[in-house]
Amino acid sequence: MKKTFVCNGEMIITIPIGSLKDAAEGQLMPEKFQCVYRDSYKIFAMRGKPKPLGAAQAIAGVFILTLGLIFTQTEDFTRFYTVPSVVFVVCGMLSYAAGQTPNMHVTKLSFSLNIISFFWSLAAGCLCLIGILSQHNSQDFKKVHEGIKGLIMALLIIEKLMALFLIYWLSKAVCRQDFNTLPIILLKQGD
Repeated sequence: MKKTFVCNGEMIITIPIGSLKDAAEGQLMPEKFQCVYRDSYKIFAMRGKPKPLGAAQAIAGVFILTLGLIFTQTEDFTRFYTVPSVVFVVCGMLSYAAGQTPNMHVTKLSFSLNIISFFWSLAAGCLCLIGILSQHNSQDFKKVHEGIKGLIMALLIIEKLMALFLIYWLSKAVCRQDFNTLPIILLKQGD
């Protein structure tokens, strides 16, 4: 029969007991004791900062979409790599939701969409660079278009970094080796 529970130090319960010689009947064990549980999801929610990063990811995605709409009259190629940035908005909302409520399904969905978001930001960055290098606008719009595309490129780099950071922390919450752990119980005798 395979072991389903593993004692790996993730949960440590420390119970201070009284002195054996001074204890009266029934007073050896305290009524309250401390339980320290190093949960991967709590570490993600506290140190990974999913709520502010998710909000920033969604705002940057909306900003990329808005900047892409500037080119609706003059250029179609820019819309090709800015309109699919809806992925950033959805991914940011899911990252925010993953930090708000401890739901493993939302966390896993956020993890997978952050991976897609990372690869889309790489592809969109390459397409934006191609668009900047092969620009055929008149001189009046050239500087404005280059500036807007440079801003889009900077936002794509920020999206890439945020997605990579969230992938790291979400992997700590999602990719655990085992979910069934037994606690280590430490009994400390008082002096």
